[in-house]
Amino acid sequence: MDVPLVLSESQAAVVARAAQAIRAHGPACEAAQDVTPAAARALSESGYTRLTVPAAQGGLGANLTQFALAQLTLGRAGAGLALVLAMHGHVTGAAFQGRTLPGELLAVLAEASGRGELLNALASEPELGSPSRGGLPRTRAEPDGTGFEGGGWRVTGRKTWSTGSRALTWALVTAAAPDGQVGRYLVDLRGPGVQIEPTWVDALALRGSGSHDVVFTGAPARLHAPPAAAHPASSAWFWTAVAGTYLGVGFAALDALRAYAHERVPTALGAPIATVPRVQEQVGRIGAEVLAARALLLSATQGWDAGPGAASAPLIGAAKVVATNAAVTASDLAVRAAGGAALTASLPLERLLRDARAGLTHPPGDEAALTAFGAALLDSPSAEPAPDAALRD
Repeated sequence: MDVPLVLSESQAAVVARAAQAIRAHGPACEAAQDVTPAAARALSESGYTRLTVPAAQGGLGANLTQFALAQLTLGRAGAGLALVLAMHGHVTGAAFQGRTLPGELLAVLAEASGRGELLNALASEPELGSPSRGGLPRTRAEPDGTGFEGGGWRVTGRKTWSTGSRALTWALVTAAAPDGQVGRYLVDLRGPGVQIEPTWVDALALRGSGSHDVVFTGAPARLHAPPAAAHPASSAWFWTAVAGTYLGVGFAALDALRAYAHERVPTALGAPIATVPRVQEQVGRIGAEVLAARALLLSATQGWDAGPGAASAPLIGAAKVVATNAAVTASDLAVRAAGGAALTASLPLERLLRDARAGLTHPPGDEAALTAFGAALLDSPSAEPAPDAALRD
């Protein structure tokens, strides 16, 4: 099954609007160290919230490869706000493809996405760290007395690294019920019992992402998803969201260096530094690095789209590692090639250098992802991973 590397006309339109919103509002968000109200409105009005919702539910039906292409474009425009949209896109994409949420909850998410309401899954906690490493959340969900199964809940606890917190309308909050089982609870972040604490201030990277702490004090939640086994779609969509966004940063570093190389004309040289072999070499290294990472990422997502499942996931994890490291390498080499000017706000390179580093902090870590991919290769009868074989069928 061949998976085309192209967006539909309607998908391309919302991606273009979202990228324009990021370019227009990103600098103000970076300065405010938060998602400004104007930026939140622009992201909402772009229509991007519908991208990964199935067409049957009123969305634009993007598959994983199309989502990767979209996030590459947005990450290139600006990582902070791109990550806000990445979180919404991976949550809805995985939930609908993997059917990881009850039908009533999926319907609510589809309706909210159609209205342009942003959402994120809030799971990380100060003591717990990333939930991917295991552990029981401190956040608790108590039945509010209207019925344990069908009634409401009250959520109490703290979530950290809540990307886009002030721009969000909804959050799927991971919490433990009185019996110790961990589920996800849909909370209206504009409702009672919710407070955002501005902890994402003077952060090294992604200053415009508004990744603050969210504190819940008896916040009401009508709908919830009961405990369920992990689904590979959840990993595939999250890893792609991260890989695409940060690899976009690497391409932005290449863009910035190319532009500067043509503009910078040292007196002693009498010509743009684009004519200097050493600069040409650095640009070539960066270009090769990010283009190779892009090819791997899209091969991995095409493999998933051709045959979604656990066998297709390890290559996506490996692609995440390659993509995020490529972004770090690209931004570092770009700063080296540009010289002292790269350390000032006159060029975007210092911001890109900082933002690229954040990609390394998202799971899976390099060791875990490459170990899983290596194990998959060792278990495969072919010397190549299963997804590529699926593409040739």
